[in-house]
Amino acid sequence: MLRIRRYLKPYLLMFTVSVILLFAQANFDLALPDYLSRIVNNGIQQSGVDSPIPAAMRAQTLERMLLFLDEEEATAVESAYTLVPAGTAAYTESYPLSATEPIYVLNELNQKELDALSIPIAKALLAVSGIERAMTDPEAAAQMGGGNFDLSQLPPGTDLFALLGQLPAAQREQLSSSMNERFAALGNSMVEQSAIAQVKAEYEALGMDVVALQNSYIFRVGGIMLLFTLLSAAASITVGFLSARIAAGIGRDLRSDIFRKVESFSSAEFDKFPTASLITRSTNDIT
Repeated sequence: MLRIRRYLKPYLLMFTVSVILLFAQANFDLALPDYLSRIVNNGIQQSGVDSPIPAAMRAQTLERMLLFLDEEEATAVESAYTLVPAGTAAYTESYPLSATEPIYVLNELNQKELDALSIPIAKALLAVSGIERAMTDPEAAAQMGGGNFDLSQLPPGTDLFALLGQLPAAQREQLSSSMNERFAALGNSMVEQSAIAQVKAEYEALGMDVVALQNSYIFRVGGIMLLFTLLSAAASITVGFLSARIAAGIGRDLRSDIFRKVESFSSAEFDKFPTASLITRSTNDIT
């Protein structure tokens, strides 16, 4: 084997390309199940909402979220969004509610900035959702309190968010700590997963077409899957073609060299090798 490796040298470029394409094909094939799970989990179960960070939200929602964030987190969240005045034409089609109410729209952020905001926003959204539920459900209110602060003891119809805004910072932190303990038991992944339902509810409140959002997500991810499938097929075909060229070229070069070698034999050397042996060595043994 080592003696014939020099015959591979003229085809080294094609060999290298084949190895790279095989690696690419394997990655394309391995990526398909992941994208299929995204369609099922994000596209179907979550209606196309794949992030706990809303692309837009009502001004009221952001103001309520800030009640459950510390100073650093609140500053980061506020700087991540831009206030859009009511009636701004550029946003009324995407967010119909913006025709009558001001909304906040997410700025262009890099992945690192989004990752840093994900957990604080998810926790704040869940806290806001819990308070809203407590305002309409006394049983839920009894579970929301922390320490000496019992929401179930408040009179019906109380605006809990207005009340929370008037509480001393220490008491508000006590309530937030109680909620954070519950979130810690869930884990960050479950918190983000739960917050996505609240993001969907916020989109519906903004008047967004959630069905169109879902279809867009499914078609986008499905298109990527189709592209990966075509690229995988193209890589497989190209590898087969290049492999055949390499094998045929090396076989041709070996037969050519063996033929020239045999032609250079003297009469005495020809007598040492049967004709059948020479034919076999120069054909079957090479192919």
